[in-house]
Amino acid sequence: MALSPDSMRDLAGHEVDRPDVEIRPINHEIDNAALQFATMIKAELSRPEHGNELYLDSLITLLGVHVLRNYSSAVKRPKRVDGGLSTIAAHRVREYLHEHFRRKLTISELAATCGLTPGYFTQAFVRTFGSPPHRYVLELRLDFAERLLAGTDMPVAEIAFLSGFSSQSHLTNTMKTRRNKTPSEFR
Repeated sequence: MALSPDSMRDLAGHEVDRPDVEIRPINHEIDNAALQFATMIKAELSRPEHGNELYLDSLITLLGVHVLRNYSSAVKRPKRVDGGLSTIAAHRVREYLHEHFRRKLTISELAATCGLTPGYFTQAFVRTFGSPPHRYVLELRLDFAERLLAGTDMPVAEIAFLSGFSSQSHLTNTMKTRRNKTPSEFR
């Protein structure tokens, strides 16, 4: 697994205010936190129903932040998250998510709506909304799909596409897991 130099420079610019950082060599010790992130990324990529892209982006961002905080030349103490997002930032990101939940989103993009670093944003988002961004978006997509299922005769495959799911089976499996009903049973 590798993070591209461009991605790391962009993340470093947001996270440590310096895109010119260098990653320091390590003494071949096992980093259990990085290993855990990598394991979660691998598990998500191995899912038969195309992994959740926002969840994958969150994990990759967190891995990148971990590497920057622990192995870069510009180690910066992470900001403490005493609370969540400010009222204005929470409103701004909620509005943005409600407008754009049907398309692919990234943590960097969401963090930019609030003027925060991706790492800080993810922690503050959870404190504010009670769930990580990928779960919040998933719930928005499911709610939208259920409204379409209840109010239209559209084919399930079209509803899945319009709701931001990668396929009909992705919608079906997600609904079954999260809502204990398939789209057919919901109708």
